[in-house]
Amino acid sequence: MSLLCDLQINLNHEFTFLLNQDLISEYSGFLRKMIKQSKKKKKNHKNSRIIIEVEDFPGGSEGFELVSRFCYSNGGGISIDVSNVSILYCSSSFLEMTEKLCSSNLLLQTEKFLEGMFYWSWNDVLLCLKSCEQVSLHADSYGLVDKLVFGVLAKIAQNSDMSQVFASSSPSSSASASSQSPDTAKTRSDSDKRSTSRSFSCKTSNEWWFDDMSILGPRIIEKLIKNLGAYDKNNNSLVLTRFLLHYLKTKLQNKSNNKLEYSGLADTAVQGVVFAAKTTFSCRKIFWVLRVLSGFNISKESRIGLESVIGEMLDQATLDDLLIPAGGKKEKGFYDVDLVIRLLKVFVRIGHSEDDENLRMIRIVGKLIDKYLREISPDQNLKVSKFLEVAESLPDFARDWFDGLYRAIDIYLESHPKLSSEDRTKICRCLNYKKLTLETCKQLAKNPKIPPNIAVLALKSQQLSDESLTPSREDKSKVNKIRNSRNYLEEKPILVRLKGFDMSSEKFEDDLRMMNLDRKLWTSSEKVCKEKKSEVVSRLVRHGHTHSSSNFPRLC
Repeated sequence: MSLLCDLQINLNHEFTFLLNQDLISEYSGFLRKMIKQSKKKKKNHKNSRIIIEVEDFPGGSEGFELVSRFCYSNGGGISIDVSNVSILYCSSSFLEMTEKLCSSNLLLQTEKFLEGMFYWSWNDVLLCLKSCEQVSLHADSYGLVDKLVFGVLAKIAQNSDMSQVFASSSPSSSASASSQSPDTAKTRSDSDKRSTSRSFSCKTSNEWWFDDMSILGPRIIEKLIKNLGAYDKNNNSLVLTRFLLHYLKTKLQNKSNNKLEYSGLADTAVQGVVFAAKTTFSCRKIFWVLRVLSGFNISKESRIGLESVIGEMLDQATLDDLLIPAGGKKEKGFYDVDLVIRLLKVFVRIGHSEDDENLRMIRIVGKLIDKYLREISPDQNLKVSKFLEVAESLPDFARDWFDGLYRAIDIYLESHPKLSSEDRTKICRCLNYKKLTLETCKQLAKNPKIPPNIAVLALKSQQLSDESLTPSREDKSKVNKIRNSRNYLEEKPILVRLKGFDMSSEKFEDDLRMMNLDRKLWTSSEKVCKEKKSEVVSRLVRHGHTHSSSNFPRLC
């Protein structure tokens, strides 16, 4: 007499089921084969229990328990619904529970249940598709995911304007998101639906399904996009692009997600953004896209595409747009300066000439970059080389005046007190001293953080720029008065800062105010300059300094 439980199933090396061989063989072709093979190996042990190892079983112990109940209840005992049909379908396919063994076997029952999918509610289709994630590999290989994806698309088609959902990107295809689902719309009668089908698709947003679909995993969404022929470089649908951005934004908030699984969807979203960028997305929106998708390891090609679009629109950016956290090691700095440098290279490369419109655009960017440098200057990890790379990315004509850039340098020097004299001199190389206003030049000359040779160079550049201006009759008369003024020659010191030369701040301020009066007249008389130079030498001698006159800058 055979044992009641003469079959032991070790499931996925975790669970053990004790069953009757004859009973389970009536429904499962897979187990029938395994039992026959085991019996051939144990001819001398007829009454011993057969042990079968089953690996990679879909649905795990829950799925196998449902199948066992079905077999022990002679094809009944379980209720098939949208929550378990995916597991039962995959389990019965794995165990080969076909009609060849038993009429109305489990596989046939699940197939009949799935045939009624197009009569299910929207929520039921989503719930069934969500349950496939437990058996994703098997559901995909058995074609179940494809069936359910088509069911989802059918539901979307019933309640949306498909010409806009899956058509090429255009400004007219943009619509605001709505939370209305097709289940809400079912309150209307069938005749009412037929008569108002067109007006319904126009009144209802094409984005009502975004939130509901966001509960699904990346593999299922990827399958949906591929079935539509819009995956990766083939994406030119604005609505699908908006959905992917919405979907990826929700997944970014969950830190437990493996971001690599979403990289393909992220690249597909980038393709859609690049395709419709200039007609649909603002510069700020594309910056937002870059922030969101950078967390999903997008490909280098996708990153270059996004940065190229942003670079061409950089004159529309704001300071907040550029302040993107680096996200990597703190040693590299708090903000992603390399990104801004790449954007500037794109902006300059597109060929901004010096005509009125392009000049206006590039000067807008020049002011923006000066603000950006002032904002990032306090960062202790910002290197001088990076500061200069940003500052020097724009041509000289991008700035009317270099006062904003000087203020950024001043903040940097204030925030980096241990900077060497060599680096302090190096960072000033990005300044065009001829484009400093007189007031800023005064501040630079008084700034103790600026090396003395830089201060002298800035003042000399001011002098040279003034030489190009032809003095008027009124200016010439002022020059004559200055020449005849002994008090002026005695009281006005040379505006240079030399090591060891002490000068009171009060007297220095007086000199700067006088400099504002006659800044255009410095070069009108070489005699005045020479007398100034001899005056300084005599003062230094009186104070005990022995510097030779050759060490002084040539002012005339």
